[in-house]
Amino acid sequence: MKSKHTEPKTVTRPIRSTTEFARHVGLARTTVSRVLNGQPGLKKKTIDRVNRAIEETGFVPNAYALHLKGKRTQTVGVCVQNLSFPILVNKLATLQAKLRDRGITTFIEVVDGDSYEGAVRNFLSLRVEAMVFLGYFDEGKIERQLQGLVNNGTPSLIIDHFGIKGANTVTLDRARGMVAITEHLLDLGHRRFGLLGYSESFRSTHERTRGIREALEERGLDFDKCTENIDDQIVRTSDFEFGRALVRTFIERGKPPTAFIALNDVLAAGAIHGVRDMGLRVPEDFSVSGFNNQDICSMVVPNITSVDQRVDKTIQVAVDFVIDQMGKPLRTKPVVKMIDPLLIVRGSTGPARGR
Repeated sequence: MKSKHTEPKTVTRPIRSTTEFARHVGLARTTVSRVLNGQPGLKKKTIDRVNRAIEETGFVPNAYALHLKGKRTQTVGVCVQNLSFPILVNKLATLQAKLRDRGITTFIEVVDGDSYEGAVRNFLSLRVEAMVFLGYFDEGKIERQLQGLVNNGTPSLIIDHFGIKGANTVTLDRARGMVAITEHLLDLGHRRFGLLGYSESFRSTHERTRGIREALEERGLDFDKCTENIDDQIVRTSDFEFGRALVRTFIERGKPPTAFIALNDVLAAGAIHGVRDMGLRVPEDFSVSGFNNQDICSMVVPNITSVDQRVDKTIQVAVDFVIDQMGKPLRTKPVVKMIDPLLIVRGSTGPARGR
């Protein structure tokens, strides 16, 4: 007996709906829908027939139609601060990859100023099941956005920006990272430190400064007497040239500190070159430390002592939280998860001169 199913017809125009696609395949619409939704109990030849037709036609089910049926979208919206910082790019790429591995599609908007407000509205119109904010934002404005998401019943998470009222947060313990760096340098005999790039007003900079202060006070040392910041004396262009110029200025003035603590690894790399420009050596004459543990740490000689942000761990914790909250009632109490940093000691730090 011949099968009552006919072979797929040649496509003459784009297929816009599941009904049109089922007609093209020559199967009942309910059968095609079951294949598209991965439901059990179907014959292999039926599944193969539909999948082959998908490849031939490029048909994709209408996501909006799924929304109207009340089905979950398996999507997450991500607002990222900007892409000018390599560490943020790394976190974003890791976040997308880990969500994709869990079957979640990511919509991404790079935002600045007030643009994340429009991004949130767009994401909600797409019926995302959760929102993630990556980076640092205006606290008053982001709090209003978070409240709007609560009213909408959409779970949210902030990665990095710590201290936002009512926010679920996953962030690196930056203060603890700076305690580790400062204690390491103190153990090497350093007591005077040049801070490079620490004039920034970002909350993350304040957190790191707090860590340096705590480590010094724990040893009975005064922060203001042990540290010096001359950021305002140099016009900041690139971080590399900024770090280089700062160190040269410190040395040219006389009585420079014995260790330089840079806000990031690029500043630290510039600082090492600044020391060399003056005919001096790292770490024999000056120690230099960075932060973030980027690839540049291994590209400079000596390699840079730095703090690793443990991006994979941070994002894994974030992904687990987001997926656990999708499709569930919102938590009444916010969750804050602090990730412990990791000090990576390399050749750019050594004993203080004259120790």
